[in-house]
Amino acid sequence: MVGMLRALALIFADLFKSRARVEAEIVVLRHQLNIALRKRKAPLVLTNLDRSFLIWLFRLFPSILKLMRVVRPATVVRWHRGGFRAYWRWKSGRGGGRPRISKDLRDLIRRMSSENALWGAPRIHGELLKLGFTVAQSTVAKYMAARPICDGEQNWKTFLRNQAEGVASIDLLTVPTIWFEQLYVCVVLTHARREIALLTVARHPTALWLAQQLREAFPWDTAPRILIRDNDAKFGHTFRRRISEMGIRDHPTSFRSPWQNGYAERVIGSIRRECLDHVIVFNEGHLRRVLSAYARYYNTARTHRSLAKDAPVHRPIERFGAIRSHSILGGLHHQYARIE
Repeated sequence: MVGMLRALALIFADLFKSRARVEAEIVVLRHQLNIALRKRKAPLVLTNLDRSFLIWLFRLFPSILKLMRVVRPATVVRWHRGGFRAYWRWKSGRGGGRPRISKDLRDLIRRMSSENALWGAPRIHGELLKLGFTVAQSTVAKYMAARPICDGEQNWKTFLRNQAEGVASIDLLTVPTIWFEQLYVCVVLTHARREIALLTVARHPTALWLAQQLREAFPWDTAPRILIRDNDAKFGHTFRRRISEMGIRDHPTSFRSPWQNGYAERVIGSIRRECLDHVIVFNEGHLRRVLSAYARYYNTARTHRSLAKDAPVHRPIERFGAIRSHSILGGLHHQYARIE
């Protein structure tokens, strides 16, 4: 009895509906029936055309959600909102965003990336700045060629930052030769511009020899006020006495604290990653020639993030002329310059 009364009420309500609304409801019911009669495996699959048709009817007659059976009414509302967002994203996105860079610049970025397998986006970005290109580092990373596949203590950072003009550091690294001999490389670095003041080789370094290397790195009155070193036994009493005579204050790091000599450790890591890891050393003379070439490149051409993408020896910006590359260490690195 209740069902009959409800059916009569619905029929009575339909008498007051507009013709267009009744036709829309008939179309919705027919379309849902067609979807249900499709010869497809359960569950029912709606195409993009089905979704667009239901969304269009919903925009004209929102009340047809009551007639939805193949999908939930909330699903149609979600489709409509997704289409709204997609439409305005498409409409507001046209002509916006960062302007595209020229094809020549994109090709140059890919060329630098391909020729220098050890370079990342910061290094390439620094080279482009030196060639007069104004481009964001994120753009450089976007157009790079595809390739196969412990913070320091605050007191020391503050100290080094305030005293950088008069601070230098010294450290040793070992290099094996092709004949399994072990050579020592003495690295002397000035902190003001991260410049390698000395890069030399010895088979058996002594305290007296290390002190002499400091005299050669800082002749006359150019010696730094402070020297940072580790606690290697080679920096013995003779070494400390000689640098004291030069007016240098000795600052050894704490035991097992390499981060306190972070600048020297960083440049040693760069020497290994960018040079020694890719070279087979034959003898002492060969190693000395290789390190001499890398030191020139490091000081005069290689850009540094800590120096605002400049080289330790200031490298001027070149804006005019054709771009030429000069290979370094047999093509392991390249230096780019403009030639008129």
